[in-house]
Amino acid sequence: MTSDNRAAVRKVLIITLLLNIFVMVLKAVVGNLTGSLSLLADALHSVTDSANNILGLIASRFSSPKPDRDHPYGHLKFEAVGALGISAFLGIACFEILQGAVAAIINGGKEVKISPPELWLLLIVLGVNIFVAFYERGVGQRVKSPILIADAKHTMSDIWVTISVIAGLIGVWLGFGWLDLVLAFPVALLVFWSGWTVLKENLPWLVDEMAIAPEVIHDIALCVPGVVNCHDIASRGVLGRQVFIEMHLIVDAPDVETAHRITEEVERRLEERFSPVRILIHVEPPAYQSNHISF
Repeated sequence: MTSDNRAAVRKVLIITLLLNIFVMVLKAVVGNLTGSLSLLADALHSVTDSANNILGLIASRFSSPKPDRDHPYGHLKFEAVGALGISAFLGIACFEILQGAVAAIINGGKEVKISPPELWLLLIVLGVNIFVAFYERGVGQRVKSPILIADAKHTMSDIWVTISVIAGLIGVWLGFGWLDLVLAFPVALLVFWSGWTVLKENLPWLVDEMAIAPEVIHDIALCVPGVVNCHDIASRGVLGRQVFIEMHLIVDAPDVETAHRITEEVERRLEERFSPVRILIHVEPPAYQSNHISF
């Protein structure tokens, strides 16, 4: 059974939530002072950062890996649901950014003005974003948390967004006022790409996509003395977090005790290779024949 990492995940999410609120407020204040559409869009992006942290805290609260009566396979999919929520927030942010940019083109926007102190404040924002992204990703990889890794990807996109906005505002400061509006579009594309990446990585878990190639499981089982063949192999879950394997095993055993010993050796080898894993094996006599490795 996999270990419960929720305490570490919640600690990281609370720290990043506080930092993201600080970043969001700073961007909104500077955006209002300068009239920058791209910076206000970036502030909106940071609103989703904070919302993602809150969503992650809620998901982590219910994502215990330990089974109970109502959830005999554990609750880890709650984390994947939380990651999909992050993807949805990113989609909303992308739409809002594009809507604001198109409205500015049609109706005209107010003049953008920027000063060196305001640029320095944005550099502080950039530094905080970089710290949050690498901190979240590091802990997420260490404790194998999809919600932290997904949120770190989101924050990483925020870094590139902020760099683009700062570059545009430097251009505005140098006299290229149109740069602010133009950069609103690549900002939206970066946000969309981040959301798509999170969706692509977590959807297979929710739809029980194959976790391990059945041929690999088949080869491991056939290395055990006494195993004649195995078939109808299926797996689901996420390697490194929790994997479930089921299979039919044909064994050459004269009694139940020998068959049990062979089966336990197959389970041991699979656990050694793919832990944490839960395995269900249906034992069949040596006369049984089947060439269907998988379903």
